[in-house]
This record gives sequence, C-alpha cells and structure tokens, in this order.
Amino acid sequence: MTLRTEYPRPQFRRDEWTCLNGEWEFAFDDDNRGLDEHWQERTDFDRRIQVPFAYQSKLSGIHDVSRHDVVWYRRYFVQSRPDDGNRVLLHFGAVDYEATVFVNGRQVVHHIGGNTPFSADITPYLNEDGEQSIAVRVWDPQDDERIPRGKQYWNGPSAGIWYTNTTGIWQTVWCETVSAKRLDDVRITTDIDRGLIRFDATGAGMRSGDKLRYRISYHDVPVADGELTWRSDELVWEVDYVQNHIFRTGFHNEDEPLWSPEHPNLVDVAFDVIDGGDGRTTDHVDSYFGMRKIHIQNGMTYLNNRPYYQKLVLDQGYWPDGLLTAPDDDAYRKDIELSKSMGFNGCRKHQKMEDPRFLYWADKLGYIVWGECAAAPAYTKSAVDRLMREWQEIVDRDYNHPSIVTWVPFNESWGVPFIRSNREQQHCTQAFYHYLHSIDPTRLVESNDGWEQTETDICAIHNYSHGQSADGGEYAEYRAMLADRDGLLRHPSTCRDIYASGFSYQGEPILLTEFGGIGFDVSGEPGWGYTSAANEEQFLKDYARIMDAVYSSKALWGYCYTQLTDVEQEINGLLTYDRQPKCDPKAIKAINDRYHTNRIVQ
Repeated sequence: MTLRTEYPRPQFRRDEWTCLNGEWEFAFDDDNRGLDEHWQERTDFDRRIQVPFAYQSKLSGIHDVSRHDVVWYRRYFVQSRPDDGNRVLLHFGAVDYEATVFVNGRQVVHHIGGNTPFSADITPYLNEDGEQSIAVRVWDPQDDERIPRGKQYWNGPSAGIWYTNTTGIWQTVWCETVSAKRLDDVRITTDIDRGLIRFDATGAGMRSGDKLRYRISYHDVPVADGELTWRSDELVWEVDYVQNHIFRTGFHNEDEPLWSPEHPNLVDVAFDVIDGGDGRTTDHVDSYFGMRKIHIQNGMTYLNNRPYYQKLVLDQGYWPDGLLTAPDDDAYRKDIELSKSMGFNGCRKHQKMEDPRFLYWADKLGYIVWGECAAAPAYTKSAVDRLMREWQEIVDRDYNHPSIVTWVPFNESWGVPFIRSNREQQHCTQAFYHYLHSIDPTRLVESNDGWEQTETDICAIHNYSHGQSADGGEYAEYRAMLADRDGLLRHPSTCRDIYASGFSYQGEPILLTEFGGIGFDVSGEPGWGYTSAANEEQFLKDYARIMDAVYSSKALWGYCYTQLTDVEQEINGLLTYDRQPKCDPKAIKAINDRYHTNRIVQ
C-alpha cells in the first residue's frame, strides 16, 4: 500500500501529476563505492523501502536505526517521452541531506540541503519506449558539523533532547508533464493597509505577446480578474481589493477576507498561460492566499492591526512510526485540531521546516506558525553558507502561506556557541535577521530564540525554573521573574543573558517561548520531563500553577508551552507520542482561556 498520495504542493496545483511514493529498491553504501562502481546503473539493490519514509522509521519497512552515511534508491516507472514540446519535471519534496539524482543512468540534478524541495527537467533523459528508471544517491554524514541537523542525534540511539536520525527521502517524490510555455512561480504579497495584492510571477518559455490570465474568488464568488502580456519571463502587477468591494467595514470579522486563527479566510486564485499566437491555454495553476499583516508596535504584537496575544505550543514534528514524516495527511490536520481544542492559536515548529501539507492545514484551519530551520552543531564558514542557502529556499517555498508569521533562524545559540561576546557570530545572526527581512518583508524575525539575542523583532525567553510545586521558593522566584519587564530582562533562568554583549532591549514584545515541560507518563516507558506529575489531577494542577504565573505577568505578550507531544524518551507532552490526550483537552483549554486573547498589556 502506498502512503502519502495527497497532492504535495497545495499552493501551486496542477491537475496532471504522478505520485512516485511507494516501494523503491534500496541499498546501504557503507564503503562509499556506489559512484565508482556506477550504482546508478545497478539493478540488484538488496532491500525494499517505502518512500517517503526514512530507513530509520517503521513505516519505511526497514526500521534500522544504525548509522549509514550513504544510501541509494532505485525506482522504475512508466513515463512517455513528450513529442509535442511538453516537458516532464521530476520533483523531490525533501531529501536529507545531499542528493544526486540519475534518470536512466544519467545525472539530472544535485541538491544540498535536507529541508527544501528541488526538481529537474528530465525530458532529455527519458527513454522513448516509456520505461524509465530513477536512482538517487544520498550522503548524510552524522558527524559533519557543517550540516544543519537540528534535533537529530549524532551519537547512537536517541537520548536527552536528541532524537532518531533521518537519512534520505522524507517527503513526496512526484513528476508532472507541463508545457514548455508555463508558469514557474508566483509570489503573492498582501497589503491590508492599502487593500492591495501584489503578484510577482515567473514564467518559462514565454515570448512577446503571450498572456497571463488570473481570476480571484472569495468564498466561490468571483471578485477580480485580468489579463496581462508577458514582455519577459517576469510579470508584476497589483490588484486593488477595495476597488473590488471586498473590504466593507474595516473591522475584522467573518465577512472580511482577512486571515487569522479565529477567521481563517482564504482567497482562491487561478492562473492561465495563453499562447499569444493561437490563443491556446498552455498552463493552468490553482493557488490561494490570505490577507494578513503581522507587525510590532508599542511593545506588542499586532495581527491585522489589532493587538494579538500568541498562545503557542512547541511542536517537534515527529511521529512514532514515521519520524519526521507524518504517516498520512490527516495526521497534520489532527495535530492542529487537537492543539486548537486545547486553546492554543499556533505553534513554534522546533528545529524543523515542516511539510507544505502541514502549512496548508494551518492556513485552512487557522493556526499561526513560527518557522524554524534545523541548526548546525558548530560555527564554520561552510555551516553559515549552507544555512543561508537553505533559508533562501525555505522562504521561496513558504512565502505565500499566511499561517507563518515569524522566522526563527537561530535557537539557544546553537550553531553560534560564542555569540555572547564573539562579534563574528553576532554579525552572523544580524546578517540572517536583515537577510530574511530583505527577502520577506511580511513577517517578523526572531534572531536567537531563548537568550543571547542581537537584533530581533521579538524578545523570546526560555525559562523552565518554575519548580515542582506552588509551595516552594523556586516557584515564588519564578513568578517574580515573570511579573514585569525588569524581572524578565535582568534575571535570566540560566547563566546566559537575555541579550548578547553590546545589545539590549529595544522595546520589542516579550514572549516566554519555552517553559513548562511537565513530565506525565501514561505509557509505562522510561522518560523524562522538566518536572513530573504522578497522575492526571496533579498534571492539571501543575499546568494551572505554571500558567497562572505566566498570565499574571504584566510584561509578557505571548508564550510557547513545551510541548505538544511526547517524543521518544521525552514525556513532557500534552499528548502522548501517538497523539492521545493525557487529560481532557477541554480542561487544558479552560486554563488557557483564562487570558483573553485581545487584552492589552500596559
């Protein structure tokens, strides 16, 4: 049975595509002989694997967690070679870490980066008889300090805060037949202050006189359309939403097209490429966007020009049978629905750029997301270069998702271990802060989540020092630390200052972005949490105690609780690893709802 057959790119949809997930041939190449021995032409791989699940996972059918730095895949498929000028594109959602792809024995693409998609035009490499083969070599050295690996453990079985590795293909593989004259990409930027939508489109094979038609609809009602002429391979235009009578009251409610967790209004848009010579439609793409604005002002976060208190939960994005890969599309939806049922309005995806299908459900269901890429374990020029390249591809992939409101390029000084006083590493985080703003003006950037921050839009603090009970002095100190701005900024819970040397608080919103972590074991398996609870009653009492300290703060403008689910040896989730609530979600929601989301903190 082939899993993960849903369309993998929900914001750029074409009707004709072929899913290449399912059973592939597979082999370990522990001696790294494959390239010298031309394994791209080999036909006797000794294993079978279910793509897109990494060989370390149960769903892969292999479930081997031992280290193998080089692996190979092979798949045969039927694809006719177009004789009408069309092209066949081969797509990979993500391959961890460095992939070399061969079609019929010839290399078609080489990609570095474990979190982002890549593709190749394989038309010239196809056999005329329609029988095709794909071979993929993956290189994923576990101890290479240049490579962003995030939570993947480099030293044997998972332990502490580190989890099982992921090597190889872990998102969908697919191909599509497209016209040589087609749409390659559309970047959609919304401006709710002026009521405008800007489109930046890129095409392929365009000639002067070719057209692009667009049709915008809201709740299935047409609201705007137009036709433009390609003068080059790029087109830029704006649509006035006010002129098209979409904004009516100026207030955010269900009748307005603004996107928020409370009202996740999405706007559909369809694109057609028209041949200027004969008027044929050569390409059709369906997409969507959300009218959304996020900004900071007066020490608060504003969503759509209204103060907005963020109630986030830390989400590691692991599943017991699939590891980094969800077992099915419904798993993404279920995680969001469970989180919202407990009173959270978003998540911080921790050390992982999630599958676009998760972001689709976040857009559709109304769930804000902080996007955080996996960190490198050390600071080197090559590590910085690799991370910068991945972030460019991340923004390219995810720019149009309204659910993403914040980018987090660094966490707890991972990859920049001497940032407290090292000016070079401080410059690095400043460079990422400005670079992300330069290629994406629509989102906030948190420079180094947790401590030792430099330039940043949010002051994000980690603090687990809330003690085991309300009776201890540690808890009283915790409440005092959270109570006001001075306590938060001057009394960090660790030996690391809130800001790096030479930097200081500049009035940005303060959020408590890691805390909690109550270890409540319902599985009987050994594990750990930052505190522990023996039963459901104690768990809820402890959760209420910790949240009472957070909600009593006069300075916090949001939080991110650790964490949504148990993960392997960590049992500090609100849900078990297999997504079973540890207590009634309504009980958690009742505690979370003690703070009104639109309360303004002075």
